[in-house]
Amino acid sequence: MFEIITSGGWMMWPIIACSVLALAIVVERLWTLRPQRIVPPHLVNHVWGLYRKHQFDTMQLRALRMGSPLGAVLAAALASHGQGRAAMMESAEQTGRQVVHELERYLNALGTIASVSPYLGLLGSVLGMIKVFSTFSVAGGIGNPARLAGGISEILVATAAGLAVAIPSLIFHRFFQGRVTDYAVRMEEETQRLIDAIHAAREDDH
Repeated sequence: MFEIITSGGWMMWPIIACSVLALAIVVERLWTLRPQRIVPPHLVNHVWGLYRKHQFDTMQLRALRMGSPLGAVLAAALASHGQGRAAMMESAEQTGRQVVHELERYLNALGTIASVSPYLGLLGSVLGMIKVFSTFSVAGGIGNPARLAGGISEILVATAAGLAVAIPSLIFHRFFQGRVTDYAVRMEEETQRLIDAIHAAREDDH
């Protein structure tokens, strides 16, 4: 393995650094963006039950806000429940934007790695080509076959390494972006459901 890395030239080291960083981001996002952590099942029903029984106090609101991203959005809406539907929706939307921004953490870096890695491989290939052409004599002969083989190996290894990092990075970048978008839609739907239930209950009470 080390021989393959060294045969790709010095550009292999930034490519390897990109691969390590991409792997760390993918593992961290897979753990962080778990569905049960972002949008816990039955959370809205639980919150609605506490609210309906008048058991929702400041401590409950704080625990809800700290419990999950969906909980933070619901807590923002509940904190403004005395100011009307529009105020609840505005508070929820503002907090929702902050939550989505947090869910997108490191995705720009992962997208940058997916974009840059092929160019690093291409640069390594160009350097390998320079090494190949430098082996030819002025008369057109091959001055050093070993150096020629090394240059060709550098071209192939650097190109393959760059693509090997870029392709999975791009796949996971798109995957995480899609997951964050799905979470944003689900949190909006769940929050709307809670707000509708609260105001429907108020109308019934009156």
